[in-house]
Amino acid sequence: MTEFNLRVATKSDCPRLMELIRELALFERAPDEVTVSLEEFEEAGFGPHPVWKAFVVEIDGVVVAFALYYVRYSTWKGSRLYLEDLIVTEDYRGKGLGKLLFDRLFQEVRELGFSGMVWQVLDWNEPAINFYKKYGADLDAGWLNASLSKEQVASL
Repeated sequence: MTEFNLRVATKSDCPRLMELIRELALFERAPDEVTVSLEEFEEAGFGPHPVWKAFVVEIDGVVVAFALYYVRYSTWKGSRLYLEDLIVTEDYRGKGLGKLLFDRLFQEVRELGFSGMVWQVLDWNEPAINFYKKYGADLDAGWLNASLSKEQVASL
């Protein structure tokens, strides 16, 4: 594999990150669920009140993988890193980039003094589940996801 560069994402990465997000949505069988605009995405990460941070892996100047997280607060556990997405574009899967990003996230957890790291995985995504099991991750099937869209909230 060509030499890679692991770094913090910048605003100029956002168009490419959105491409990878759409690739992930297609893989997760939900291509129409990505409704955030590029402008909203950029504002959320690089506006006056950023809510997310990401690490990217670049190869030959092209972002081929990223991990995006934000801080989640648990009344039981305290501040935790919430991994929203870890994406490695299809051509680069199985080459250690996911591990590279995961290790950088662990470093971030330690540096920021968080009580841990949490994320979700679809129950049918066996490659991801197997990857997480290598780290000894606890996979809890006892919780159901709940959400309301902006439109649903507006109608309440």
